[in-house]
Amino acid sequence: IIFVHGGGWLGNDKYADIGYMKKTVAEIVSNGFALASIDYRFATQAIFPAQMQDCNRAVSFLIDNAEKYGFNKNRIAVMGFSAGGHLASLMGLSKNNNVESFFMKDTNKSFSFKAVVDFYGPAELILFPGANDPKSPESLLIGATPLSRPDLAKAASPVTYVDKNDPPFLIIHGEKDDLVSPKQSQLLSSWLNVAGVKNELIIVKDAPHFGEMFDVDEVRNKVMSFLKKQLN
Repeated sequence: IIFVHGGGWLGNDKYADIGYMKKTVAEIVSNGFALASIDYRFATQAIFPAQMQDCNRAVSFLIDNAEKYGFNKNRIAVMGFSAGGHLASLMGLSKNNNVESFFMKDTNKSFSFKAVVDFYGPAELILFPGANDPKSPESLLIGATPLSRPDLAKAASPVTYVDKNDPPFLIIHGEKDDLVSPKQSQLLSSWLNVAGVKNELIIVKDAPHFGEMFDVDEVRNKVMSFLKKQLN
C-alpha cells in the first residue's frame, strides 16, 4: 500500500498523515500489508507533472526491489490524503492511459494498481474557489490559474483520466470540509459511476478537512474491508 501525503502540494512530508491515522496504519501493518509512505517535490520546487513523476518513480523503485523487501508487486493499492488523495487518484486513474509525462525516463512501468483509497482529494482543479487566484495552491501547482489555463488544469485533474478500465475506488470526505469541498469527491464518484467503475463514497458526518475523525472504527473498518477484498 502506497501512502501519499497531503499539504496542498506545498508542504508536509511522508510522516504527516500517519500522525492522525495511527490506528489505521497499525491495522494495515498488522494485517500483513506492506506500507510505503512516499515524498514528492512541492509545487514551489517544480510544477506539475513533477509530483506525478516522483510518485510513479517511488512505485518503480518498490517494484524493482520487490524481491529484496518481500513485496507482492501484483497487489498494489495507493492511498492518499488531500493533495495526496489527488495524486493517488491520478496515479490510479492515469496508469492505463500511459501518460508519458507522468514518468521519469527509463523507469519501470510494469505495475498496475488494484485499488485506490482517496481521502478528501481534489478531483477537478477548476472547481476550486481560488481558480482565478495566482497565489492559490492549485495555481502554484500548474504554474498558472486554472481559469486562465484550463488545459493545464484539465491535465492535472483526476476526473480527466476516468475510464472503464480503472481500479475500484473508496472515496472518503468530511461533511464540513472547508478546504476541499465534498463536491470534489461527489464529482469523482459520479464520473466513476458513469464509466462503470466500482466505487464507494463515504461522507463523514461533521468531519473537517483532516484529523482523527477519519481514524474512527466506522471508517477504518471500511478501509480495511476494501483493501482486503481488492488485494487478497
